[in-house]
Amino acid sequence: MTAPMTPTLGCRPAWARDAVFYQIFPDRFARSERVAKPSNVRTWSSPPTPQGYHGGDLWGIIEHLDHLVDLGINAVYLTPIFQSACNHRYHTHDYYQVDPMLGGNEALRSLITAAHARRIRIVLDGVFNHASRGFFQFHDILENGPDSAWLDWFHIHAWPLVPYDGGRPANYTSWVNNRALPKFNTDNPAVREYLMQVGEYWIREYDIDGWRLDVPVDIRTPGFWEEFRSRTRALKPDLYLVGEIWREAADWLRGDRFDATMNYEFAAAAIAFAGGDRVSKALVSNRSYRPFPGTDAAGYAQRIEQLQSAYGWETTLVQFNLLASHDAPRVVSIARGDKATLRLATLLQMTYPGAPCIYYGDEIALRGAKRYDRPHRDPDARWPFPWHDTSSWDRAMLGYFRELIALRHACPALRSGAFHQLHAKGQQYVCLRRDDSDTLLVAVNAAESPAELRVPVSPHLVDGQPLAAVFGSETHATVAGQHVQLPVPARSGAIWRAIRQ
Repeated sequence: MTAPMTPTLGCRPAWARDAVFYQIFPDRFARSERVAKPSNVRTWSSPPTPQGYHGGDLWGIIEHLDHLVDLGINAVYLTPIFQSACNHRYHTHDYYQVDPMLGGNEALRSLITAAHARRIRIVLDGVFNHASRGFFQFHDILENGPDSAWLDWFHIHAWPLVPYDGGRPANYTSWVNNRALPKFNTDNPAVREYLMQVGEYWIREYDIDGWRLDVPVDIRTPGFWEEFRSRTRALKPDLYLVGEIWREAADWLRGDRFDATMNYEFAAAAIAFAGGDRVSKALVSNRSYRPFPGTDAAGYAQRIEQLQSAYGWETTLVQFNLLASHDAPRVVSIARGDKATLRLATLLQMTYPGAPCIYYGDEIALRGAKRYDRPHRDPDARWPFPWHDTSSWDRAMLGYFRELIALRHACPALRSGAFHQLHAKGQQYVCLRRDDSDTLLVAVNAAESPAELRVPVSPHLVDGQPLAAVFGSETHATVAGQHVQLPVPARSGAIWRAIRQ
């Protein structure tokens, strides 16, 4: 439950420990008039659907970068942007072309230039386990059958292929049996080299800052990810590599493959504690993480201790700590509409070691699923950002996010300081972050009633040490009898700083 006072990042990119990420689903974030749209595009305010487009684009992101700067964001993760025939673009047609509906390659170049000018880094989504039926080499197989020159790029089992008729076997290997996503044969050296060059191209030609790698555990070719890391990091030594792995994955984070995973284990623990019995079992029943059942503070502390012991400190400092994503329900939805759950989970996230990531729109409590009694459907978490209707924004939530992110940026101890869990009883939890110049106590009361916490602080603080409230409270405190009394209102949290004497 403790961490070194002076961490060494080793081969991990040092900038990631200071990053606050913002995940953008490009079709739903912002739509610019600079990109011509086809006629059959959905209205911006219409509900999200599995098929169809809302027409968000990269120029729209550029036009709203000031919103991200104002929020305190200094890194952006974009879900796939390459040419595709689906709104989420995980069905890649061309790995060298940004989708024209997003503005094409020039829009990406302009976005990276504009973001870097604001000291915002850009991480792209790499989908290298599978392509699509429209990918050139697979389409050639569909056209030419056994005479195609690209048969060994995929896993073909029999003829004729059945790419669209769900009533018959597809006769080729696809990701989770989705015939729209034919799986690459990465044991083929030509395929492997093609994908390696894709990874290198966007670093060399566009200066991206990282890759988030989709379903990496499904690529079982020995040495594939080790080679990917070696070749991409040779071009950019501080490139950030994040694997989409939902479980604990210490074996993937030894320094030879990825720097971090999408830390759904942290998300599940934070939501389970912050939400408690509000967490909807039905809504998360078909997901690959465990925010249900809700837990008390001791249960949360135990899960955090397990995470702390699973990884080295240098890995913990750069883990990609999210709460929601395009693949998971929004936190407010999971908590059946309770916004306090989002505030409490975000407080835990922003004060925990690693790189926090905000899912677009959570800062204004963007709507998600409205039915809490059925399994989550991916479109429910992909509503367009309501730039056209600012009256729908939760301004108090936006202010909460801004203040908390600003405090994280202002306090190195919250980013890289040692982490200690001090108190975990009932629905109350307290942890401490500390470096050589600063000590902060973070308290969360997830209960429905106010709490007066008596927290043991030895050996970190000594009797007579004053503490000043810096977030969520106006009450100061003083250490006495090796403890400190911290008053915390119901369903809220606060941060105190030790005052140097």
